[in-house]
Amino acid sequence: MSFQLPPLAATRVFEAVARHLSFTKAARELGMTQAAVSYQIKLLEERVGAQLFLRHPRHIELTDVGQRLAPAITDAFAIIGEAYSAARSGAEGVLCVSTILTFASNWLAQRLGAFQMTYPSLAVRLDTSTRLIDFAREDVDIAIRSGSGKWPGTETHKLFSADFTPMLSPALAASIGGVNKPADLLRLPIMDPGDIWWKEWFKLAGVDSGELATRTASSMGAQMYEASAAIAGHGVAILTRELFQAELADGRLIQPFDLVGDDGHSYWLVYPTSRRNVPKIKAFREWLLTEVERSLQANAEARSPAVIVGTSGRSRFSSPKKR
Repeated sequence: MSFQLPPLAATRVFEAVARHLSFTKAARELGMTQAAVSYQIKLLEERVGAQLFLRHPRHIELTDVGQRLAPAITDAFAIIGEAYSAARSGAEGVLCVSTILTFASNWLAQRLGAFQMTYPSLAVRLDTSTRLIDFAREDVDIAIRSGSGKWPGTETHKLFSADFTPMLSPALAASIGGVNKPADLLRLPIMDPGDIWWKEWFKLAGVDSGELATRTASSMGAQMYEASAAIAGHGVAILTRELFQAELADGRLIQPFDLVGDDGHSYWLVYPTSRRNVPKIKAFREWLLTEVERSLQANAEARSPAVIVGTSGRSRFSSPKKR
């Protein structure tokens, strides 16, 4: 039946153009020139015997024939992708997880041994980065990111909220006779005073934090570094509670106030929709979601109820340092 199939290269180009409804975006994704994309579409239209796109001055749209063809082509490529991924996973036995530094060090690393014991033949490779992953071009199976959870072409599962609240060492708090009200924090060194989380948290607390703008700007690049400095007594850090439960439990850090800010962003498990049934991705997904649920339940029982207040929210993938 191979003689009845259209040219694979032209079909691949059609799928990309139909998905983007743009020759330019498809060309960029496929690493081709726009002229080459147009040529492949022309070849496919000649093979089909009908136009697949209506060309308008500023946009294109699928014809009736194109609308019937596009979903089937997309599904076909997804099936091919899943088959390839399953074969690759069986051959290599490696699961590459791209994750954020603080999540990797303060949450995932403490639990990953349990996953490895359950799946001893599957090696896990962690890649810590804050940049967006291009699953189509990079050898990454799954990612953990913070943001809104809306990334085209991916399946997302919420892990927990990226909330924020001040934390500091008991010794630093004692150095001013204790932190009894939110304004007391302004008497102490503040880690990264330019961080938007500080402005939002003090606003929720009803405290004027304008003087933070006059402090020397400093940024350590990740929550884990700021937490280490806070434990050493060098200042107050604003951190996500779920990532520092061990430090709070053993008293290295204290959370002086129940007030917690939440700008609507969360930590998410992310992977390509076309690879949702790949065995190694399914195994890691099921394990991680179970671990997160167990952790959230345990921490909720251990700590007093927090006053969580939503803030205005911002359309960001992640803040410059808070990951």
